[in-house]
Parts: sequence; C-alpha cells; structure tokens
Amino acid sequence: MLLDNYFKQRRDERRAEIYSALIHHEAKMGGKLFGPIPEGHRREFFCLDDKTWVWHEEWRDAQGEWHAVTTRYDVRPGGILKSQGDRAPQRLSRQELTNLYRAVKLYGQQVDAEQQRMMQAA
Repeated sequence: MLLDNYFKQRRDERRAEIYSALIHHEAKMGGKLFGPIPEGHRREFFCLDDKTWVWHEEWRDAQGEWHAVTTRYDVRPGGILKSQGDRAPQRLSRQELTNLYRAVKLYGQQVDAEQQRMMQAA
C-alpha cells in the first residue's frame, strides 16, 4: 500500500509539473499575440482555468525602476469583470470586451496550432 501511495504521489506531482509547464508555454505564446515584446519586457497572456484569463506585463522604465501589471479577467454569467492589483473589479467596456474576445480567439488558434505541431513531431 505504501508503494502504491508513493507512485500515485509521483504521478500527481508529474501531472502538476506538466500542467505548469504547459501554462507557462501558452502564456509566453499568448504574450506574443500583440506584436514584438520590447527588450527588457516580459508579457504573458493565458487561460488560467475555464473562467479566468490573465494578462501580465513586466518592464523596467528609463530610470531603471521595475514595473509589473497583472490584469485578471473573470468570466461570470452576468458579464466579464476586470481586476488589477487591489482595485475593485470593473465591467469591461464594449471596446475592451471586443479586444478580449479577439485575443481569446487568437490565443485558441495559436494553442491549437502549437498542439498540432507537437503531435506531428511526436
């Protein structure tokens, strides 16, 4: 029984590692959807779960100060809420909703294409 528990734990840990690696890979792909990423910047866009999308960007300004902004989009039955930092969640404007829809669609196309490429390489 102890050995079964060990192998189950190892399998679960490996699944978590694979999931984390996939999210990170997709986040990097998503960050490139909107054009080149300037040197010294880090940009990510990804689907955290079936109801949550995340946009994250980090950069150093001309004075060398580090900045980071994370925008979380929560899909709810009554609409999509956007939150940044400690600010209260807000509904998306029509333009933001259109932009998010396009980003999600492009993201899905890129992820699907990447999965197909990986399956063919396997």
